Amino acid sequence: MPSEPAPISDDARHALEQERADLRTERGRVAATLRGSDDEVGDRADAADELQRADTLRKLDARIADITTRLTRAADAGPPPTDAVGVGSSVTVRYGDGSEETFEIGERAVASDRALVTADSPLGHALLGRRPGDTVTYDTPEGRTTVTVVSLGGAADGRQGGTP
Repeated sequence: MPSEPAPISDDARHALEQERADLRTERGRVAATLRGSDDEVGDRADAADELQRADTLRKLDARIADITTRLTRAADAGPPPTDAVGVGSSVTVRYGDGSEETFEIGERAVASDRALVTADSPLGHALLGRRPGDTVTYDTPEGRTTVTVVSLGGAADGRQGGTP
């Protein structure tokens, strides 16, 4: 998690809240399978299984805490900026071939979110702090690419063409 608060979009907030709710449900299921401290564990396989469930519980607790911290920090940071690209911003860019793409600048990649560009990616990093009309150049595996910031705000509904 970043050290200073960073805003997130409503969609990202809802996704984190849903993930946290799912993790809490899973945590409840795992916790229900753990034996009490005075219960006999049984053979080594039972003991190993019990340790595995306890480890799973610790990992779930850590992820729940991370999400809770992220949501709290996002609330402290307020809404994403509207005058310049920042974490949480929805931005539309135009590539050299004229195609446009709208996506959100996020702090962390989400495999299922094809409309998200992380702030530490070459494109995300190049866009931070830019305003509509600004042109930036960044490196891709295919070489240097230039995009122009068309607008901020609007729905990050994914790729309409071009190469991020």
